[in-house]
Amino acid sequence: MKAAVLYGNQDIRYEEWPEPKISSGMVKVRVKACGICGSDIPRVLNNGAHFYPIVLGHEFSGYVAEVAPDVTNLKVGDHISGVPLLPCMKCEDCLRGNYSQCKHYSFIGSREQGGYADYVVLPERNAVKVEPSLPYEQAALFEPCTVALHGLKINEYQGGKTVAVLGNGTIGMFTQQWAKLFGSRLLAVLGRNKERFEISKRLGADYTINTLDENYMEQAMEITNGRGFDYVFETAGSTFTLKLAFEIAANHANICFIGTPTQDLSFTPKQWENMNRKEFRVTGSWMSGCAPFPGDEWTMTADFFARGDLKYDPAMIYKRFSLRDADKAFHEFEQRDKVKGRIMLVNAEG
Repeated sequence: MKAAVLYGNQDIRYEEWPEPKISSGMVKVRVKACGICGSDIPRVLNNGAHFYPIVLGHEFSGYVAEVAPDVTNLKVGDHISGVPLLPCMKCEDCLRGNYSQCKHYSFIGSREQGGYADYVVLPERNAVKVEPSLPYEQAALFEPCTVALHGLKINEYQGGKTVAVLGNGTIGMFTQQWAKLFGSRLLAVLGRNKERFEISKRLGADYTINTLDENYMEQAMEITNGRGFDYVFETAGSTFTLKLAFEIAANHANICFIGTPTQDLSFTPKQWENMNRKEFRVTGSWMSGCAPFPGDEWTMTADFFARGDLKYDPAMIYKRFSLRDADKAFHEFEQRDKVKGRIMLVNAEG
């Protein structure tokens, strides 16, 4: 088979690669689409891979090409979205159903061969059946969508309150949709990607605020009558938005950090004192695995997409590249600020 193989820093090659074999309880998937996640970028551009050579890619979808004899819930031809987390199922956290905190987990596309290839193998339980009418590109976005939903669950989200989503990337757009579906009274998206604000509005945002505007804080406070927001979901992982979360939170708010920071972070005493004075609650969120594995984040995503309650906007995809041009796709991130959304690798052959 063909795969986009990472051999070293900025050295990704489309070439022949051993086709994976299935074993007991496994299925082989013909990959049709695979997104480039923000976590893949340092693996390719900044010596961030766990080992070389490796086939990356953990946001993938396709159809079942082969099943092991003991597989009972899937058949050849089924459309699936892949769950990349491979928990050990034996450690204390796994036995409690907290699979995202597994101490010995593996992960398709970073610790094991992934979806930038013609085929990938995975356990039956890691293949979530998808409504066949959904585009493969949409099914490849299941993983970031479940990450967004997991953040709401961890933050014990309840409707009827004001919500701020910081960051209007892919996870931010799914976070805003879940918050809206579960009954937000008022929802604002704050970001710097003005081209994406129109998508946020189409997906139901009540307000969009460009944090490059000098008066962005005044705008945010005005729409909440000076209170700040009851729920704040940080999805960008930038130093600016991590600090902004403390500033725009209301008294006794709930703040959830979904985005992964990439730089050292420090707060002034005044910034940190927001936590004391406002008495807000802060939590983090990591991946999306919970009991029963892989978790209702995945089944809900499949159901809500199939019914059309959860929206997919093709404009969420910034650019599409053939799998054979994976190296060109990653060159786009050498000027990361110019990338306005997900880049998708598509495999039209087969």
